[in-house]
Amino acid sequence: MTAQIIDGNALARQIRAEVAHQTAALQARGVAPALAILLVGDDPASQVYTRHKVNDSTETGLRATLERHPVSMPQAQLLARIEALNHDPAVHGILVQLPLPRHMDASKVIEAIAPAKDVDGFHVASAGALMVGRPGFWPCTPYGCMKMLDSIGYDLQGKHAVVIGRSNIVGKPMALMLLAKNATVTICHSATRDLKAMTLQADVIVAAVGKRNMLTADMVKPGAVVIDVGMNRNDEGKLCGDVDFEAVRQIAGWITPVPGGVGPMTRAMLLVNTLAAAERAADASR
Repeated sequence: MTAQIIDGNALARQIRAEVAHQTAALQARGVAPALAILLVGDDPASQVYTRHKVNDSTETGLRATLERHPVSMPQAQLLARIEALNHDPAVHGILVQLPLPRHMDASKVIEAIAPAKDVDGFHVASAGALMVGRPGFWPCTPYGCMKMLDSIGYDLQGKHAVVIGRSNIVGKPMALMLLAKNATVTICHSATRDLKAMTLQADVIVAAVGKRNMLTADMVKPGAVVIDVGMNRNDEGKLCGDVDFEAVRQIAGWITPVPGGVGPMTRAMLLVNTLAAAERAADASR
């Protein structure tokens, strides 16, 4: 068996086309969806990520502004800038690129963003809405993973899903989204005693720990769906995930590549959330 590839690049292009169509319709109503991205410091990876986000937004007709601030920026100044954006009716989504400099409290910065503009889905209000099944913004990476499962017509009801990783950004919200689709969910982490025993039971595995080749072929049952969220570098410096891709693809039924899998989908769902924020603001102002 050789796994079928879930092509995140192709699916993201499709989603961007849909966002572009919906954005044009919203603009015809006199609403110009806008995203404000705040980048503090000069982290090379963050610079790449924010550039991609601006380019994606421009492609779909969304207005994205990238504010670059020095690493020495005081936290109080960043919080004041977020507060100003919270009250700017022309801005529908606010994204603070992580990681932040060490002198800043990321949790406090994220909580300063108005929940109605929290298009990253990291605010505690967004997390609470996801937990109780109320409308809110889903974190973009697990949201993208769910879209990938939808794209292959995978029915999660009654399936056993194993999420490896318990971060607030991916692992925990991923588990809640899978649970909402009636999957039986197991969350594994660094203190899990027998990870292999857990993953061998899984119909779906989501690997999200940031450790290269953490999931190997002997840990996957034949036909399982494997979603690789990891972003690592191999010995040659090339991007790779948490999954031993070449070996696992001989066992799995479906698998996401790195690069070209979850990454593009994360950015695509940011556009979806921003568009949704603009639509909600437009409806509320009627």
